[in-house]
Amino acid sequence: MYKAFLIKYAEIAIKGKNRYIFEDALVDQIRHVLKGVDGEFDVVKERGRIYVFARGEYDYEETVEALKRVFGIFGICPAVVLQDQGYEELAKAVVSYTQEVYGDKTMTFKMDVRRTKKSYPMNSMELNAELGGEILDACPNMKVDVHKPDVFIHVEIRDKIYLYSQVIPGPGGMPVGTGGRAMLLLSGGIDSPVAGYMIAKRGVKIDAVYFHAPPYTSERAKQKVVDLAKLVARYSGPIRLHVVNFTDIQLYIYEKCPHEELTIIMRRYMMKIAEAFAEKDGCLGLITGESIGQVASQTMQSLAATNEVCTMPVFRPVIGFDKQEIVDVALKINTYETSILPYEDCCTIFVAKHPVTKPSLKVIKRSEEKLQEKIEEMMEEAIQTAETIICE
Repeated sequence: MYKAFLIKYAEIAIKGKNRYIFEDALVDQIRHVLKGVDGEFDVVKERGRIYVFARGEYDYEETVEALKRVFGIFGICPAVVLQDQGYEELAKAVVSYTQEVYGDKTMTFKMDVRRTKKSYPMNSMELNAELGGEILDACPNMKVDVHKPDVFIHVEIRDKIYLYSQVIPGPGGMPVGTGGRAMLLLSGGIDSPVAGYMIAKRGVKIDAVYFHAPPYTSERAKQKVVDLAKLVARYSGPIRLHVVNFTDIQLYIYEKCPHEELTIIMRRYMMKIAEAFAEKDGCLGLITGESIGQVASQTMQSLAATNEVCTMPVFRPVIGFDKQEIVDVALKINTYETSILPYEDCCTIFVAKHPVTKPSLKVIKRSEEKLQEKIEEMMEEAIQTAETIICE
């Protein structure tokens, strides 16, 4: 029945040249997600509207699910496309559509006709009244309610006529690519994939870095993170995942530094390495899944100590979330079940029994002086030997 989808987006948020950047990015992302759908499509931008046209048979449910992952879309409207063959044919099509979609359900409706094609012989108000009357005559179960109708029946008269009544909610946000690029510190936990998703929703292109510690962490742990990156990429587009061998650095810190400071010091060097990759990839900031007070390394004092090594801004979109709020988003984006797989990452292997929760920056820096002999060389080697995986 439906051979087209009218895409609604937040026009109020974009003006002037920004409109074209927004719309072009949205069209690109729609085309990208539809590559994996059973069917062939044309994505067309036309005078303040974006349409997805199916060329032939296609999987309706799969298409809708794909479009629901495109940031920037606020509504997906399955539409019937009609040629302009005069009012009588339009009236027949509107009545037929209403009967087919709503059958004998008792409900209220309101017509919403928009006439962009000004040469059409009747104006919008006249068409609202006439088409509404046609439905009332043909469908005794339908009643008009102009204030709180059960359904709006939309008719847009352009070069073609678009008829629809369903608006499937999209994810909102901004199209990926309109907000710059940032580097996600991705672990195998619940929080960091959610953080990446939330920043991508604001139009930011995501790259990621994962710190691997073989043999203390297995290949399954690494594959788990790759799988998480692929799940986030369903929303954000392809992610460049840099897999860093962090074992030697962790062991060196473990050997030289007080054990209660291990988590903070390791985290500081992770941030330094992540920032090095961010600079290479043209990123403007770092992203982490940290939430205040959730673990010892996420107290205000610990976060301040971690931030001190960064010159780029660090974005923490879940900073004020409770754990259950983060879990709820993870469930929505389908990363939760992968995140809870029992494969440890490098952070959990080297956790101290009694980690410091209120670290002094002066004390931390004094401890790091014990690393000066080798740490810069080890960091450079970790960066140079990192594996890069394209996740999509």
